[in-house]
Amino acid sequence: MKAAALHDYGQPMTVEEIDIDDPKPTEVKVKIAASGVCHSDYVFVAGKPFFEGPRPIVLGHEGAGVVEKVGSGVTRVEVGDHVVLSWIYACGNCYYCTVGRSNLCDVGRGPVIGEGYLADGTTRLHKGIIPYYHFLGISTMAEYTVCDEKSVVKVDKDVPLDKAALVGCAVMTGVGAVINTAKPIPGESVAIFGAGGVGISCVQGAVLSGAYPIIAVDNKANKLDIARHFGATHTIDASKVDAVEEIQKITGGGANYTFEAVGHPQLMRNCWDATAKGGTAVVIGGAEMGDEVSIPALDFPFTEKAIRGTGYGGARMNVDIPKLLNLYKAGKLNLDDMVSATYPLDGVNDAFSDLRAGKNLRGVLMM
Repeated sequence: MKAAALHDYGQPMTVEEIDIDDPKPTEVKVKIAASGVCHSDYVFVAGKPFFEGPRPIVLGHEGAGVVEKVGSGVTRVEVGDHVVLSWIYACGNCYYCTVGRSNLCDVGRGPVIGEGYLADGTTRLHKGIIPYYHFLGISTMAEYTVCDEKSVVKVDKDVPLDKAALVGCAVMTGVGAVINTAKPIPGESVAIFGAGGVGISCVQGAVLSGAYPIIAVDNKANKLDIARHFGATHTIDASKVDAVEEIQKITGGGANYTFEAVGHPQLMRNCWDATAKGGTAVVIGGAEMGDEVSIPALDFPFTEKAIRGTGYGGARMNVDIPKLLNLYKAGKLNLDDMVSATYPLDGVNDAFSDLRAGKNLRGVLMM
């Protein structure tokens, strides 16, 4: 099959022919239809990875496709099913899975997946005798993938797969950060730093929650135009004004909930400063390894503000992926306008260039 492989951090992707093995008993082989091009992939291409892993590695962690082959022990899906791939493998047995927080699964966030293997500690990808490694257990930037059945979620066949793919990461992460993690009640104020794919998904989550005002912050005018299209009631161009001061003016002292959707420590601090007394700053973005955030210690007792993280939008994949796609079918979640450009697999480096330049809301590789 053709796959987009990264041979070293900081280098362009290489689209090449590699071998893929059949699925083992609890695994499935999926013919990939679409793979989103996410900033969390780009950091590896840019040479600033979240974690050090083996190479060559087939990137991609936001995808959807059709089940082509199943292992002898698979019970969740059948050949021909349409599926969204989830980069959190939820084992179902650890503490976090049993208490309904499967996005924190010990296995899904454990060393085996982070080291480029599937759950059994081996890889299904290779070129001859040379192993190629999996990215977050799913490697969607390829014509096919093999993954554990717990990494796929069956979805209705009437949902276009290029739209369904986005729910595998960006949309789930942003919408979930609002409706699962923050849970604002109607009329509470929300401010979102960053109007990329995740930030715009936060805007959509805020609209679903009935929040007001919904303030989007970015330093690119085109991103702010997009934010208004998706439901932001106010926008702030951070290249021209102090965003924290503007949020405080709009809200009369600070937003009830703020969201950092970029992965920059200064923006995380800005979120804190822009949060109202008794409010919550929610950090979504993945910063570089070693980055830290400083917060005035006296703010904790004197303002009763809170800061918390959210991963994968606090999602329970088998519950929340179908739920968001049902909202899409009901016209309450806009996935159609999220896809701003499509590329063939051979255009993966062009897609990353456009991502870096801020041209796209979401670029999607179409296999």
